[in-house]
Amino acid sequence: MPPTDILRGLALARLCLPLLPLAGCSVMAPAPVWELAKAGAGLASMAIAAAPSRASQTHRQFDGALDAVCIRFDPDTPVADIVPALQAELRRHRVESRVYDRAMPAETCATWLQYAAQIDWDQPPFHGEFKPFLRHAALSLRSARGEVLSTSQYLLDGGFSQGKWTSTREKLAPVVTALLTGIDGSEPAFRPETATSQRP
Repeated sequence: MPPTDILRGLALARLCLPLLPLAGCSVMAPAPVWELAKAGAGLASMAIAAAPSRASQTHRQFDGALDAVCIRFDPDTPVADIVPALQAELRRHRVESRVYDRAMPAETCATWLQYAAQIDWDQPPFHGEFKPFLRHAALSLRSARGEVLSTSQYLLDGGFSQGKWTSTREKLAPVVTALLTGIDGSEPAFRPETATSQRP
């Protein structure tokens, strides 16, 4: 909106405020329809960008439940918060985890969680700077002998890129669930209010 229009609106507001109890004076922006359209488009794009994520291509080849896993740290994965996100989601499923940067003997770690991830860059709604976002993540559970027990992945939807700007944990929440249960989309993406309610 041009500065002159803003000043004109402020002047009208100053004139109308004393008269509001008497005559019902109203102040309209010079282009209210255009401003509403821009705001609506911005909110719609933000809602699409923050849509819930889901797991895909899940394969589970073991029975029963796990109570602990070891996470193999990958220094080449360009997602700084992926390990904390994985550990938080594992805890939500009551699975303890430890992180190692090298292989450990079978008596120390019977089950390993391995991950790989890719990022991309774009501008979030209402921001001028480019920021990274998680575009793809693949998780796998393996035995100490290297046998694949379960796999699942997150892949950013095409088209409007639903869920692009949700957090790493929100994106990985359904994938961890699928990895442990073998069911795609068995739970909605993580929401802070649900995490606290599920803690023992």
